[in-house]
Amino acid sequence: MADYYFRAGGSADPTAPLFLVFHGTGGDENQFFELAGQLMPEARIVSPRGDVSEGGALRFFRRTGEGVYDMADLAERVKAMTAFVAARRAEGTPRAVVGLGYSNGANILAAVQFAAPELFDASVLMHPLIPFAPPAADFTGKKVLITAGQRDPMAPAAMTQQLHDYFAAQGAETSLTWHAGGHELRNEELVRTQAFLAMV
Repeated sequence: MADYYFRAGGSADPTAPLFLVFHGTGGDENQFFELAGQLMPEARIVSPRGDVSEGGALRFFRRTGEGVYDMADLAERVKAMTAFVAARRAEGTPRAVVGLGYSNGANILAAVQFAAPELFDASVLMHPLIPFAPPAADFTGKKVLITAGQRDPMAPAAMTQQLHDYFAAQGAETSLTWHAGGHELRNEELVRTQAFLAMV
């Protein structure tokens, strides 16, 4: 499994939340590490580094073109990441396991959730793109926040809406927050994320 950054929780509570954060294409384990500490200061934070290089840009799985995933590679990476998350979860007794991912990081996070719905209690998917039909799964009791740009050229609004509808149909408490821009992260997403995480 890829290298990762780790930070113990801000308190000595062994039941402190476990917060896993996943960077976007071209980022690394530093991209959201400090932000994670601001969003959930009491949490144990784990930030893995994608171990696929696309022209020098780190990713969590391969693709053959923009929005075209190497599905065999994705399946293998999801299997490895699912085991990684389960291992980090087993290191303590967290009262909640929370994930946050942006772009490619949101995609691997969502794909792990499809494969193992029980792993995460809550997730924040920022600008995800899931260009395939996810399998039926039981997300009852889980919370999902999706944030997106209405003019995102990399993650079309229709696919974002479909992902929201999928999670809602599978029983998750699902929210979708839009901004008027594209694939960039905006402050209103972070404000909404902070409010969402405060309820976990």
